Amino acid sequence: MISFECDYNNGAHPKVLANLVKYNDAKPTPYGFDEFSERAKNCIREAIALPDAQIFFLTGGTQTNATTIDSMLYQYEGVICVGSGHINVHEAGAVEFTEHKIITIPDKEGKMEAKTLNKYLDDFYHDGNRDHAVHPGLVYITFPTELGTLYTARELDDIYQVCQHYGIPLYIDGARLGYGLLAEGNDVTLPYLARHCDVFYIGGTKIGALCGEAVVFTNREAHKHFFSIQKQHGAVIAKGALIGLQFEALFTDNLYFKLSEHAIKMAMRMKRLFQEKGYEFYVDSPTNQQFIVLPDTEVERLSKHVEFTHFGQADKHHTICRFVTSWATTEDELNELKRLL
Repeated sequence: MISFECDYNNGAHPKVLANLVKYNDAKPTPYGFDEFSERAKNCIREAIALPDAQIFFLTGGTQTNATTIDSMLYQYEGVICVGSGHINVHEAGAVEFTEHKIITIPDKEGKMEAKTLNKYLDDFYHDGNRDHAVHPGLVYITFPTELGTLYTARELDDIYQVCQHYGIPLYIDGARLGYGLLAEGNDVTLPYLARHCDVFYIGGTKIGALCGEAVVFTNREAHKHFFSIQKQHGAVIAKGALIGLQFEALFTDNLYFKLSEHAIKMAMRMKRLFQEKGYEFYVDSPTNQQFIVLPDTEVERLSKHVEFTHFGQADKHHTICRFVTSWATTEDELNELKRLL
């Protein structure tokens, strides 16, 4: 079997493992207050061009979203998200488990539109009964989106301007951030993204790390007791240096971006394989996630040889299938997929 099921079923890049092995005998300060984590934070601050950014390391994406969002909201506030957003469909209600409602608004190909966001907020603040409702306290988007689509620099700026107008923070989920930044046609840089939101996270789990996400508060507006909130969520590990060491490796010599670039090259080659066979695409994605509409007979045949995700039914006889490349995808795997197709 070859696997295009997801981008987090590999171990870690050899350079990440080498950094862990190199310092295996060190006895760093626990809970992330160690020299390795501080070096990693400085590497990230340099990459985003924000020397005063506050950075925290957590273990996984769902944990990161639930913890960060909970830290930024009052008990009567909720988070605005498109209906297809990751926290709304693929995190088992983790945010709502913290007793914060997810307020959904329509999307366009997985993306939030500034005009839709502005209309929702304008309607809310002109509603005389708004104090009886959950107040919008945060706006959440992903880059790339759940459908592998991307915000342009202009679209991101438009959303951020709406957020600033209403005094609401913007949070960007970057679980696959590298795969978005290195996608063909993308015009958003990492420093630009950092300047157009209030908090975002850099995903390591899906891009070369064993585990780990780096939460970045761009305006030094992390909750003053964020560490304690992490503890409440079980989001602090005693051996915090394990994540710091991984991010130090990823942000040395542009490794994070090189790994992301490789995944995109593999994805574009895979995309061409399906295009050459005349298959329909559910959405046009420039990232490492490709969504193809396959006849159910073909789904059954390929499933015997290839691991991929059944994303949903397109119609009575066709299934939307997700094929994903990663930093570890090989030419041999694509050659085998070509042979099977």
